Parts: sequence; C-alpha cells; structure tokens
Amino acid sequence: MSDRDRLAGGLRELDLALNDDQVTALLTYRDLLVKWNRAFNLTAVRDPGEMIARHLLDSLAVLPHLEAGPTLDVGTGAGLPGIPLAIARPDQAFTLLDGNGKKARFVRQARRELGLDNVEVVHARVEQYRKAPSQIISRAFAALSDMLAVTGPVIAPETRVLAMKATAVERELAELPAGWTARVEPLAVPGLAETRVLVIIRRPQ
Repeated sequence: MSDRDRLAGGLRELDLALNDDQVTALLTYRDLLVKWNRAFNLTAVRDPGEMIARHLLDSLAVLPHLEAGPTLDVGTGAGLPGIPLAIARPDQAFTLLDGNGKKARFVRQARRELGLDNVEVVHARVEQYRKAPSQIISRAFAALSDMLAVTGPVIAPETRVLAMKATAVERELAELPAGWTARVEPLAVPGLAETRVLVIIRRPQ
C-alpha cells in the first residue's frame, strides 16, 4: 500500500473529508520532516510510513473537538499538531510557538514551502507570549498542572485548553488547580494501538 493510500484510508477512518491538495500537503510536510530530521533531530520517529499514523493522523484525530477561532499550539516542536491542523483548516488561524530555534526554523520553512498563510510561527518561550487565543493546544508538552501554570497569562475566561495525551491522566487530573474543569475525550488513531486521549480544560468562571 502506498503512503498516499495509507493516509487516505486513515482519513476515512477518522471521517475527515480532505481534498487531494490537502492530502498532498500533508505528505509534503511528512517528506520535509524526514529530510530535516536527518540533521536536526526533530522527532524520534524515523520511519516515513510510521510518521503517517504517529504524526499526521494522531494530530488530525483532534479535529472534531477543535472549535473555530485563533488557536495557539504551545511547544509545537516540529509543527505538531499545528501544521496538520492548519492544512485541514485553511480558514482558521494558527500560531505555532516553540522555544527551540532549530525547530522553529524548520516550522518556518515548512510554512513557506506549503504556502500556509493561516500559520504564524513564533520562536519564544511560552512565558514570553502574551496574546490570548480562543484555544490552546499541545501535544505531550507537559503535565496538565505545569501546562496551566506556564500558559496562565494567556488563558482568558473563554479560552479552552486542549492537551493531547498518550497515557492515563488520572493523576494529572487530580492535581489540577481548584476550580478548573476538565473533560477527557478518547481518541482513536488509525494505525495506532496505543491509548490516546484529549483533555479539554476550562478555567474557573
């Protein structure tokens, strides 16, 4: 099975209707990741085929839970989940934030080559960012309480915080600050047998 067929099949399983140009853009992003990974060590996943499930489909699995409005991807690393989400939602604004210079350079290059006008790349520590988005998303960024601590200044009353997690989160949920509410949504990622969940958090009203 070709990589394109594998990706298209995964998108069908997720019930996501992306057009041919979007599928091509996702694979082009994957190819850029493979190329740059040789020199910059952007991800521990080396196999191009494995990246389809572990990076592309894993990122896109959160789409049903993503609301409209400006979205901040905190600790985006190599552009995950921000780049795949921006490809799937071309009319939605995404800010991809990371403090690692090499990773930020790669994400800027990917943005240029893919023509993602809806993406802004910011090279800065989370603590230095001050623009409140509609929602914040992160993928394996930090423990939930730590994530809320560093992103607190940009969490407005209406801001949703979406944390993508690969492991059980009961202990992290128990350590949330008083008054914060959390909802856990299971994610089924085609091609992955491991547990994936999305924790959706809101600040006290």
